[in-house]
Amino acid sequence: MRPKLAVLLPYLWLALFFALPFALVAKLSLSHSALAIPPYEPKLDPTRGLAGLADFVHGLDLATYRRLGSDRLYLSAYLSSLGFAGLSTAVLLAIGYPMAYGIARCAGRLRQALILAVILPFWTSFLIRIYAWIAILKPAGLLNQALHALHLPSLVLLDTNAGVVLGLVYAYLPFMVLPLYAVLERQDESLIEAAQDLGLTPRQAFWRVTWPLSLPGVAAGALLSFIPMVGEFVVPDLMGGSRTLMLGRTIWTEFFADRDWPAASAVAVVLLVTLVVPLVLVQRRRATLLP
Repeated sequence: MRPKLAVLLPYLWLALFFALPFALVAKLSLSHSALAIPPYEPKLDPTRGLAGLADFVHGLDLATYRRLGSDRLYLSAYLSSLGFAGLSTAVLLAIGYPMAYGIARCAGRLRQALILAVILPFWTSFLIRIYAWIAILKPAGLLNQALHALHLPSLVLLDTNAGVVLGLVYAYLPFMVLPLYAVLERQDESLIEAAQDLGLTPRQAFWRVTWPLSLPGVAAGALLSFIPMVGEFVVPDLMGGSRTLMLGRTIWTEFFADRDWPAASAVAVVLLVTLVVPLVLVQRRRATLLP
């Protein structure tokens, strides 16, 4: 029984904290907004038995999803979220890959210190770090004060799309660096030496040997960064201002401002389903590459 319990416990954990909440959200997405507490209908009345269950199931439909498809606001928010997440992931890769490569090639103690510097932001509150960036980027903040002291023109980054990308890149940089470092650190340097002995330049050896072998880390870092950034709420709300349109803010607005729980749940379900697709594709690709 012990091996069976070891396998069963993770599935119970997933069922309790993922499958059950997702089922509740999916059920809400099939409901209708109503002036009630809670603000949706139909509601299951267990005192009516099978008749109450039949009325409850009959009241569920796809009207909310049809409304999402006909409203351009949700499509714009979805495409905007994909754009912000895609651009930020590309910037993260451009910054994180050299960082991970340099850390992997350092000596032991220096390498440990650099890894500690990468994970050190996790030891402080995420909200506090975002407010620190606000203090730096606001019109009278530290950045513009430094530029003014150097007689340079001030920059407007807060409440702009550039500020949102900056906040996303800062927040999710460790999620890109750590998977890349884990892959690059295990690479055999003798492969590079052999490639150079066969006539390749250092640049050619990087693109022919190091880069292909690091693609699993690139894929892992990209997914770990891209997926949560699509649904990010704190960064666009605090650093993007009211003009920034992303799904996280849309869901928050539907839940707490408009009190349209079915619409917010439908947006969350669509977001989750569309993000599962790349995960499945990557998993299948990895399964085909394994011996």
